[in-house]
Amino acid sequence: MSATGSVRQPIQSGFSELVREIRDRGLLQPRPTYYLFLGSLDVAALVAVVAGMVLLRDSWWAVALAPVFAIVSTQIAFFSHDAAHRQIVRGSRPAAVLCLVFGNLLNALSYGWWVAKHNAHHAHPNDLETDPDVAAGAFVFDADQAGARRGAAAWLTRHQAALFFPMLTLEALNLRVSSVRAVLRPGLRYRKTEALLLVVHLALYAALLVSTLTLGQAAVFFVVHQALFGVYLGCSFAPSHKGMPVLTAEQGADPMLRQVLTSRNVRGGRAVDLALGGLNLQIEHHLFPSMPRPNLRRAQPVIERHCRSRGITYAEATLPETYGLALRHLHQVGAPLRARARSDGA
Repeated sequence: MSATGSVRQPIQSGFSELVREIRDRGLLQPRPTYYLFLGSLDVAALVAVVAGMVLLRDSWWAVALAPVFAIVSTQIAFFSHDAAHRQIVRGSRPAAVLCLVFGNLLNALSYGWWVAKHNAHHAHPNDLETDPDVAAGAFVFDADQAGARRGAAAWLTRHQAALFFPMLTLEALNLRVSSVRAVLRPGLRYRKTEALLLVVHLALYAALLVSTLTLGQAAVFFVVHQALFGVYLGCSFAPSHKGMPVLTAEQGADPMLRQVLTSRNVRGGRAVDLALGGLNLQIEHHLFPSMPRPNLRRAQPVIERHCRSRGITYAEATLPETYGLALRHLHQVGAPLRARARSDGA
């Protein structure tokens, strides 16, 4: 799915040796104090935004809190992501409670739907057949998929690189729509609880806007909050895998190569860790999904050294570079459709 094509890498990745070293260093152990502080900080930030809106009632200064609200919503989503991976607590029920509170109640995102989707992604990242994150949809990540597009869908794919960031403004709403659809269908373990919490969130959110803002202000606040929430989420997840190479069958069969060769890290320090919720250390996260977020930074040199010693490509780029790589890939995927359009118009 990349213009660079398949890559050839050694098959003997030594993953079992890496697992032993990571475990011996205690990097898979939970970090409850860290997450207690982080979760409390997220909730406190949410309360502060709500309190600010109440204090600035019917003022355009209250609308200025919408970007702050988007940041808080995204940080809460990162916390829910960690809980779903059992990074915070190992037990399935405590983890589910955290996800239901931070996911469904505080963000109106279905825990059960998201976990199923995200687990499929982690199992086979960038696999066009099984990874839902690269399935053909609003964006197309493979030239063969693009070739089958017609009409409005083809136009969208031809221009998808230019439309990438504008379309991210709809991502938060898209996730909410998918969540609602999921709870309306049988299959989710906590379906009734999830549905109730989604309704409670929507009711509280609507009540907050109506009680603190005029109708016009509420409309602007809603658009800005949801748009920036979507952009922040999209910009946090997009650098990780887009434009990474296709694997051979042998590489895909190796659990380490399957995760490392399809992932890309974002260079930066702890400020980047906080801003991207640890997703900047995507290689480490994909190799050890249950590793607590603060331990990813400690595991990074160990994993990089292991990869380098075995000749396994360990991809890193700055944040702007990752967006450039992703956009170039999207542009390349749409190239055949642009050529076809020019041919049809000639």
